Parts: sequence; C-alpha cells; structure tokens
Amino acid sequence: MTELLELGVDPAACLSRAAEVLRRGGLCAFPTETVYGLGADALNPEAVAAIFGAKGRPVSNPLIVHVADVEGAQRLVKMWPAAAGALAERFWPGPLTLVLPRKEIVPDVTTAGLDSVAVRVPDHPFARELIRAAGGALAAPSANRSTAVSPTTAKHVLDGLGGRIDLIIDGGPTRVGIESTVVSLLDQEVRLLRPGDVSRAELEALVGRVAIGGQGPARSPGMMSRHYAPQSAVSLVPAEALDEHAGADAVALVYGASPDGYALVHRLPSNPAGYAKGLYAALRDLDARVARIVIERVPDDEAWVAVADRLERAAR
Repeated sequence: MTELLELGVDPAACLSRAAEVLRRGGLCAFPTETVYGLGADALNPEAVAAIFGAKGRPVSNPLIVHVADVEGAQRLVKMWPAAAGALAERFWPGPLTLVLPRKEIVPDVTTAGLDSVAVRVPDHPFARELIRAAGGALAAPSANRSTAVSPTTAKHVLDGLGGRIDLIIDGGPTRVGIESTVVSLLDQEVRLLRPGDVSRAELEALVGRVAIGGQGPARSPGMMSRHYAPQSAVSLVPAEALDEHAGADAVALVYGASPDGYALVHRLPSNPAGYAKGLYAALRDLDARVARIVIERVPDDEAWVAVADRLERAAR
C-alpha cells in the first residue's frame, strides 16, 4: 500500500512522516516546482537502488540529487567553479541542475558509476524542508515509470507508482510543469545537457558561451531518445498538416490551430510557460481517451526549446 498525505491539511505531520520514511531507507514522492520527484536518501545505496526498481529505470541513467542550499551541494562535489557560484546565486532555488565532479561520499548507484553528480536546489519550501529533515541530500528523479509522462499532480504519481512506493505527499499541481534545465560544468566548459525553464540565453548572460549537447556517457536524466512518452501513438506535425492526420481514433493537441475531423481538439496556452505547465497533464488525460495523439508543432525559436525537446522525445 502507498500512503497518501495532503500537504495542505497538516504540513507538520507530512514533514515528519516523509522524513521518517526517507531516513529509514524508504521511497517518498513529493512536490517540487518542476514535477513531482521520487525521493530516497542519496547517500544510501540500497535506498537509491529501490528508486530504479520502482520506476523500472535503467541503472545506467544517473539521478539528480536535490539539496537544500549551496552548502549542501558543495558537500557532494570536489570543486565549485566561479560559473557554479554565479549560476547558483542567480537561479537557486530554482529549476536549474548543475553537473560537477563528485566526492566519494556519493554512491556509484546514484551517479550510474560516473565521476560526476547532478545537483539542484528546488524552489519549493516543503521540498527544501524535507531535504533538511531527511539528512540533506535526496536523489529524486520524476515520480513516474521510466520513459513515461512525468507527473505534475499527486494523482499522476499514484496512477503510475501506487503500490510500488511508501508515501506520496500531495502538494497540488506543480508550478513549472517540466523538468529542470541541466548544465554540465565539467572540463572547464559550460554545456547545456537538457533544456528547461532556465533558457540558454539566461545562462549565457551570466557565464558566456554555452555549448549544446552531451559528450561521452549521459551525465544527466532526460537524455534518452524516447522519453516523456504516452502509451498512445504520438505524431508531431505542422499546423497545416493537422487535417491530414484526423480521425475518430485521434485527438489534436494544439496551441493555435483549429483542425477538423478529430474526436477531440485540446488547446494549450499559446505562451511557452503556460504550455509547459499544462503539457504533461494534457498528455496523460488524452492518453487515456484515444489511440493517437496528433500534436501541432510549436514555434522554432528559443522560447519554445524546452517544450519542443519534450515533444520530440515523446513522439519517437
């Protein structure tokens, strides 16, 4: 059985119970500003291994370690370059993950055997309180089955992981709706591994040129070719081609177009932040209704890069 507690009813009881579960090596899903995370003590190899089991996640896919503050991150990494300091000061707490050389106290299972660790300070008061109460470092990938659509509500978590984890803390819908931006600071280079709410332009305004894409083994979650994917077939098409894909077994997910011939046309906001916030909930809802989801391509510009990345991976 998976226990479900509502944060708004008794925050103190939620914190006490969640910290108790995590300190004894259990699994607790909790809200962050991005998506719900599946937390375990990042320094407890057996607890971290249970994350991979519950999610069906490949052990070659490293986890992000959530900490409560900069000092918590520095406890886990071998170096803290000037770029890390600048980025943390500007974007933490917030949806930015930094990849840095790890110290030996971080178990191999947490980092998929890599010599680096991904760290983040979430912008959610309860998440930071829980991190402190549970020991200071929580490995917390998205709280869903591997490659599936990430959860933005407690119900999404329960639908995917009910009976597989100990506890879910229901803090309501998440604010951002997609996963954090991930930046590698290895080898004296700033490299964007996964786009997110913090844009490349914002990064470059602080630290100069930012390279794109990973080199060598995957240093971050979200780098698999198929990810964030519904079970229904997904097609990603330009607005002018939407009518060609219509049918009674299909739904159109749009932000601007008004196609004909679909069982349902679901409209998301036409701004990137609003679209991102509603995307995963829409995909989950539509996945339960139809066999095909046809998605209108989003604009090809910097503001939509993070959304476009999720759509491209969902459609593979």
